[in-house]
Amino acid sequence: MGDGTADRRPGGRNARVRNQILSATAELVARHGVTGFRYEEVAELAGVHRTSVYRNWPDREKLVAAALLQYAEDLASIADTGDLRKDLVDYLVRIATGLQTPFGRALESAMQLTDDSPAVRQTVALILEERGAALRRRVATAVDRGELPKVDSVFLGEMLAGPTRLVVNRGGRTFTRADAERIVDVVLAGIRATASEREN
Repeated sequence: MGDGTADRRPGGRNARVRNQILSATAELVARHGVTGFRYEEVAELAGVHRTSVYRNWPDREKLVAAALLQYAEDLASIADTGDLRKDLVDYLVRIATGLQTPFGRALESAMQLTDDSPAVRQTVALILEERGAALRRRVATAVDRGELPKVDSVFLGEMLAGPTRLVVNRGGRTFTRADAERIVDVVLAGIRATASEREN
């Protein structure tokens, strides 16, 4: 057409190229860290010309930030089936599965940043905040229903995610649903026992 209309259509060629670039970026960040890859590598892995990468993201930090955001949606979700234990187990399985993907490894890499990368740090903070907000909403609902005593949802999230990340990052074996069930059972039992002690 020549007016760029096709490039702006959702699902059009430009959207497909952008997705290929973001996917390649997440994979390269997972392999080499935020600063350990070249635009040429992104273009080669994405199967696009180098100018497509530069044209869409002339700034490396913004490219990494966009790649992280693109793949973050699933990590922020937690279902509400009415069964708190099942929802938390599913949540941990989803986190563990996500951590083993190129995106999850890229996010872990970005979280370890020590250099000055404000756009990436802000993006990681946003992703973690969204995940924390989803868990806070689910925990608040559980408290309202009487499934759980009043609890600091940030602390609960840390107690659940910490062992999950430890098992996944240690390697050597796959994180299983049984792992998630054990973690959830121990954490929930501890929270309930502590609340009972406070009441007595």
